[in-house]
Amino acid sequence: MPITANSPSRKSWLDVPTISDFPIQNIPFGVFLTKDDIVTIGTRIGDYAIDLGAMQQLNYFEGIDLTDDMFMQDTLNDFISDGKKTWRLVRNRIGDLFDNTNPKLRDNPVHRDIIIFKMEEVEMQLPVLIGDYTDFYSSKEHATNVGKMFRDPENALLPNWLHIPVGYHGRSSTIVPSGIPVHRPLGQTLPNGETQPVFGPSRLVDFELEMAFITTDANIMGETIPVNEAEDYIFGMVLLNDWSARDIQKWEYVPLGPFLAKNFASSISPWIVTMDALEPFKTKGPIQSPAPLPYLQQKGKHSFDINLEAYLMPENSESLLISKSNFKYMYWTMAQQLAHHTSNGCKVNSGDMMGSGTISGPTPDSYGSMLELTWGGKNPITMKDGTERKFINDNDTITLKGYCQNGQIRIGFGEVSSKLLPPFIRH
Repeated sequence: MPITANSPSRKSWLDVPTISDFPIQNIPFGVFLTKDDIVTIGTRIGDYAIDLGAMQQLNYFEGIDLTDDMFMQDTLNDFISDGKKTWRLVRNRIGDLFDNTNPKLRDNPVHRDIIIFKMEEVEMQLPVLIGDYTDFYSSKEHATNVGKMFRDPENALLPNWLHIPVGYHGRSSTIVPSGIPVHRPLGQTLPNGETQPVFGPSRLVDFELEMAFITTDANIMGETIPVNEAEDYIFGMVLLNDWSARDIQKWEYVPLGPFLAKNFASSISPWIVTMDALEPFKTKGPIQSPAPLPYLQQKGKHSFDINLEAYLMPENSESLLISKSNFKYMYWTMAQQLAHHTSNGCKVNSGDMMGSGTISGPTPDSYGSMLELTWGGKNPITMKDGTERKFINDNDTITLKGYCQNGQIRIGFGEVSSKLLPPFIRH
């Protein structure tokens, strides 16, 4: 089935700013609260939120096999469970209805008032009920930098890293949408030069510039997903700031890996951009050497050219661009990650989220964390107000942005932006 929604020549009858992340070719999916306090599934074109629940009630999806309440729910899980054919039919239909040559909705002011909201009139919610969350560690540059800092620089990458997409199971209960503030975590750390740990606020809170993909129901328990089929089970992608407490992490991660240093908060952008929308931006990833084992081998283009930016804004000051990276630097692809994840028969469900791991590029200005950007605090970043940052201070705001651009269209993710607050302590 062709992806007609992607036609680069298509224009919408809705006004779309020239550099919008959300032209008619994007059609992402999300969940929002309307000004009437109704939670609905929606999409976005330009600076307008579109109520898909209202569109379904008004029969605009006639002929597409959907359950009666498909878009009148508070999560996208059921829609995602319906699979790729349904996602494509719905995106194509939305593209047709908002095409500037189609009068059906354009010339119906009563329906337009029910269906279309300005973005400032809605409140974005978490788009899916995330049952399970896995975070990978798939940027070679990031893994090498961390290895140099924490271990022998000559053996920065551990022996298994070039053979498997390394990952760990995170925690979904503390994944929040953009705009929700995050508290500095308390935890155990081992101060420099000490032999006994102390308990208190983390002093080395960091961001991690990541992306994540959302899956559909992929397999039954015990079943593996072949790498050449894995992309069919990926619904779309979001920006991910996987907050980290580096001092807690350093003390706790041996022998089992990340735990409380990571699970206190992860922030995501609220619009899921579909893999169909990202199709024009497929590109080749890095050459994998040594060649992966047969079950992970791929040919062709399986990565995506997604420009990424990280900004740090102190309270009462201006925002500073501190990193520019790109998703195409990832050593392991999403299909390889999903194939490996299920290679032991692990069951993957609709709404599960898989983080890429920190996305660092080859140059110092493309590193995806404060740990790397300041090289463990040795090279502080000077902000526009003259203050310095080794890590993130209370009341600083971190904003991540991402977009794809070619000669014809720009497809973006909006942003994930969150403020770091002091510790939340009950009195």
